[in-house]
Amino acid sequence: MPEMNPFQIAQTQLDLAAKKLGLDEATHQLLRWPMREYRFILPVKMDNGKTRIFHAYRVQYNDARGPNKGGIRWHPDETIDTVRALAAWMTWKTAVMDLPLGGGKGGVTCNPKEMSEGEKERLARAWIRVVARELGVHRDVPAPDVYTTPQIMAWMMDEYEHIVGHSHPGVITGKPLALGGSQGRNDATARGGVYVVREAAKTVGLDPAKATYAIQGFGNAGQFAATLHREILGGGKLIAVSDSRGGVINRSGIDPEKIVAYKLETGQVKGFPGAEPISNEALLELDVDVLYPAALEGVITDKNAAKIKAKIMCELANGPTTPEADEILFNKGVLVLPDFLANAGGVTVSYFEQVQNTYNYYWPLSDVYAQLDRRMTESFKAVHKMQQQTKTHMRLAAYMVSVTRVAEACKLRGWV
Repeated sequence: MPEMNPFQIAQTQLDLAAKKLGLDEATHQLLRWPMREYRFILPVKMDNGKTRIFHAYRVQYNDARGPNKGGIRWHPDETIDTVRALAAWMTWKTAVMDLPLGGGKGGVTCNPKEMSEGEKERLARAWIRVVARELGVHRDVPAPDVYTTPQIMAWMMDEYEHIVGHSHPGVITGKPLALGGSQGRNDATARGGVYVVREAAKTVGLDPAKATYAIQGFGNAGQFAATLHREILGGGKLIAVSDSRGGVINRSGIDPEKIVAYKLETGQVKGFPGAEPISNEALLELDVDVLYPAALEGVITDKNAAKIKAKIMCELANGPTTPEADEILFNKGVLVLPDFLANAGGVTVSYFEQVQNTYNYYWPLSDVYAQLDRRMTESFKAVHKMQQQTKTHMRLAAYMVSVTRVAEACKLRGWV
């Protein structure tokens, strides 16, 4: 049986929620497909003087609740189906957070690791020139994603402003602070996840200040989770971390600040003083209270789900758990905080950036954190309430909350 592509997976997840909700056929079919999608080619002059043709995309999945919102990925394996799936997931993510936004996603099939800064700038500006008429704070607001950076967002915003002829910083989020970026964006994904862990711990009777935790994946989100878990939850013992090169464990505890510093200095966690080696696979199966999968998709499957011992699993990565594993974990009593709830802190602070840009007033960091805390807490409570009512797992409950909200907006508009 061939492997399903990402968009087929996204549609299957929606189908399960629609069936559980008893959604009417017209609404179900409306929500299965993007409302608009754009495919275009970008001719870009490279440093060697030759012109190269890049394939590029923008998908606006559903804007019933507000302007489309979603990142732009630059990746050699980017396809229209990947972008469709990510746009669908952004629709459900903004809805579960109760943000007045829809879902979108963009992409360019390229390998930015092989491009100079000048080539990246020309590609960024070319993308905006083609799609500018579809963008704006009331239409569609892109953001950074895989291999796109605040600098790339700055070039894109600048190109858009040249086209429209006036200042319009809210058209792009994830910008540098000097160009209207928001305070608190760097650690937003991990911070939001830790807020949700705090709320989840209350429902399972766990004292997070005394909890043990482990992190698979030690990039930006994983590093911030290591330090913020202890800072926000008033304690906790980090016992293991891993990255693509391997992992380390010390059951007596690892100092989060020191291992983050070691990773930033050496580029890996392997060899961290005072710790033993552990594989990525073995880390997932550790007997810890809280597990943070923060690396790749599909790492928890029907092959290893039965061996997961964590009480709470907070998905900072996108799609780390397969549908088959969800059922196994639910039956084991593991409380899974699904990715599009757990890692929604990023899009939430992007929304805050859009709001600040639009009325040209910028919040202090304390306000950003307070508003993020409120949003994450309310969203967790809505999903947990649905889970308790339906006796299903948290991912399906989160879908049901999201789909209900988007479907209601579509019906109120008279679309179905």
